[in-house]
Amino acid sequence: MKRVYVNEEWCLGCHLCEYNCAFAATGETDMAKALKGVTIHPKIQIEENNRISFAVSCRHCDDPICVKSCIAGAISKTDGVVHVDKSKCVGCYTCILVCPYGAVMPAPDGHAIQKCELCTDNACGEPACVKGCPNGAIVFEER
Repeated sequence: MKRVYVNEEWCLGCHLCEYNCAFAATGETDMAKALKGVTIHPKIQIEENNRISFAVSCRHCDDPICVKSCIAGAISKTDGVVHVDKSKCVGCYTCILVCPYGAVMPAPDGHAIQKCELCTDNACGEPACVKGCPNGAIVFEER
């Protein structure tokens, strides 16, 4: 199965992956109009320190602990992609606590969680973060 991988040697910490992720979730066609003056809530996050930058997103684990820990049954895995059913999520945040990668985060509404779902709801062929990375630091491939 294809997954998102990051080559931190190429990551500039520009945060364009975050903006492309947030833009893809809007369903709009003009990024400037869709995001101007808006606080974005991307499902991928750039982590930085003095020497290295890298993107953190869901790894769609083979045996995801977030699925096992979800008390509401809101997280499932279908065709290799870990999905969240926000209508079932009770906001207990157990999945946030157990994710070893820090890839699950509270949703902007505070009543559910969000995580990368590989842009499966956007029909763009590959995740928006990959398409929008100017350095090719984020790739979508099988390994």
